[in-house]
Amino acid sequence: MFLIGAVAFLTSGCDAGKTSASPGTRSREAALPSRAVEMAPVTDRRIDRYVVALGSFVAYEQATLSAKVPGRVQSIHMDLGSQVQVGGVLVQIEPRDYELKVQQAAAALAQARAGLGLSPGGENDQVDAEKVNTVQETRAVFEEAKTNLDRVITLSQDKILSQSAVDSAQSAYLVALNRYQDTREKVRQQQALVAQRRIEFEIAKQQLADTTIVAPFTGGIQRRQANLGEYLTVGSPVATLVQLDPLRLRVEVSERDAAKIRLGQTVGFTLEGDTNRHLAAIRRLSPALDERNRMLLVEADVRNEGRLHPGQFVRAEIMTASDTPALTVPTNAVVAFAGMEKAFVHASGKALEKRIITGVKAHDWVEVVAGLAKGDEVILHPGNLRTGTPVTRSGAR
Repeated sequence: MFLIGAVAFLTSGCDAGKTSASPGTRSREAALPSRAVEMAPVTDRRIDRYVVALGSFVAYEQATLSAKVPGRVQSIHMDLGSQVQVGGVLVQIEPRDYELKVQQAAAALAQARAGLGLSPGGENDQVDAEKVNTVQETRAVFEEAKTNLDRVITLSQDKILSQSAVDSAQSAYLVALNRYQDTREKVRQQQALVAQRRIEFEIAKQQLADTTIVAPFTGGIQRRQANLGEYLTVGSPVATLVQLDPLRLRVEVSERDAAKIRLGQTVGFTLEGDTNRHLAAIRRLSPALDERNRMLLVEADVRNEGRLHPGQFVRAEIMTASDTPALTVPTNAVVAFAGMEKAFVHASGKALEKRIITGVKAHDWVEVVAGLAKGDEVILHPGNLRTGTPVTRSGAR
């Protein structure tokens, strides 16, 4: 009986405590001071959508120029930073040895042409073999022998000449035929020799021309690698030339955004230390992602007025869609904490916290992708506001 009474006493005491605490809690909640806040509605906005990418400028064309023929450097007509035009002379190799080779080849060609009865300095090496003097001479002898053989055979058939006369005429005919064919073959060989000498002459002229190293395109000298008096072998580098206008804007787009990129899309970009925003258009897309970093290579052409340089770092924004609908709130309505973003809305006179997902951000507004709906009113500058805090409107936007 004593134990039952003690339990009953404790139970009644606990119930009494709970009954007395509830009014106190309600009174404290009711006593929370109301906070005056500014509010702004979630609004519709038409926005452009971008993919942000990093990249750099590279030269539109870049070439390391090398010697095609061996020789000693006679003169240099460029240096680091020199601006050169297409066809401009950069390096001159001593040409005298190659000039002599041209003369030697020209003499050999003239000799071969003379063997065909052509003028030594002509350009046309074509000749009709039947009009060559030696061929005409042996052909005349052959035709005479053939006529004589026909006549002897006729007289032999009439029993005027003996068989020995026929045999002698036939032998003379065969000798004349062989000489005629042999002469024509020698003419064909001489024609082949002329063709060979012509090629040797053209090679000698090309080697002489290659002693002058010229710029293949207009650009600037990035690096000079030849020195006056230096002996160059075939393939020795003399200079690195880069084309500076236009430049290639080369950026890498992540695999997640690669499907949004199309040719012709506008690229806005800024440079380190330059507040100006420049525009270009996508001209080239890689057909595949880089296997090493899963990035898509994108290129645009940028006109260069002299202020841009290959190698400069670029932050680019590629416009993937324009004038698309979005829900936005003022920037000062969003609170970021521990990697999450949230906003407070006004609900039945109290603050209500909502976790949100944001998208495009501007200077004074933020796109809300999820978490809010059109018509919601968000609280500006929420600070340390908590859910359930009574709020009153002090102003509106």
